Amino acid sequence: MEQTNGQNQYDVIIIGSGPAGLTAAIYSARAQLKTLVFTGREHGGQLMETTLVENFPGFPEGVMGPKLMMDMAEQAKNQGAEMLMKEVTKVDLTAEHKKVYVGDEEYTARVVILAMGSKPRRLEVPGEEELWGRGVSACATCDGAFYKGKVVAVIGGGDSAAEEADFLTKFADKVYMIHRRDELRASKAMQTRVFDNDKVEIVWNAQVREIEGDEKVTGLKLSIKNGDDERVESLPVDGVFLAIGHIPNSMIIDGDVELDEKGFVKVQHHTYTSVPGVFVAGDLHDHEYQQAITAAGMGCMSALDAEKWLAGQAG
Repeated sequence: MEQTNGQNQYDVIIIGSGPAGLTAAIYSARAQLKTLVFTGREHGGQLMETTLVENFPGFPEGVMGPKLMMDMAEQAKNQGAEMLMKEVTKVDLTAEHKKVYVGDEEYTARVVILAMGSKPRRLEVPGEEELWGRGVSACATCDGAFYKGKVVAVIGGGDSAAEEADFLTKFADKVYMIHRRDELRASKAMQTRVFDNDKVEIVWNAQVREIEGDEKVTGLKLSIKNGDDERVESLPVDGVFLAIGHIPNSMIIDGDVELDEKGFVKVQHHTYTSVPGVFVAGDLHDHEYQQAITAAGMGCMSALDAEKWLAGQAG
């Protein structure tokens, strides 16, 4: 094992470089804390896969997701944060000085901020990867306004799917809900909202076999069951929104920090986790809002909490 040296010792290590991690880095470095950000193979999180972001404050004409992330990374570096484009392979968060590893290389810090985010659960069907960001999305709040007067489909049958479908009717002329069962899993209140909305049509007992289109989404190939019979048909749509859940990127911290039943990090108070000196920010905890601005806000909170905690330890 490579031994830790002074160059590998930090006040704060941040794992993750989406809006949460980079905002935490800006605040942490600005507080004169020696700060290291592990960006992963590429920085920016999910916003690197988006095009125009219209709902991040300060950009009247909107901003491209990758540009927003690159500017935030540059701002963090200008404040003094170091960036390492490396993937963390394991952690040891139990000691006073927390250990973070990239292979055999060891880094230590008095504080670790967890900002690895989550990723949308995918269908894993043909066309999904190729058309991601070109008609396939997992965020109606982010991308719904692009579908004014269009026809879209929401995949799922829970509360999130119902909320997305209802929200999308503000823009789209028609919203299909594609659900693999013959009844929704959403709450009664959300079911009522969907059933009472004339713009929403539910396609029951249906599974997506393929997302169709070349440069952009043009339709869905569905397998629809009716008793023992099954037919395959194409449904023309302009956009597809996945609402089948998110998967938290919490594998490397499982067993070190308390997680909920879905694998998201629990908080004890504000951004404090179950381990002293370990804080969380963004979608790794928040599976309710999952917006760039709320992630950034929590990144700010985590850095301020970390600074306060370090001051208390010094006292």
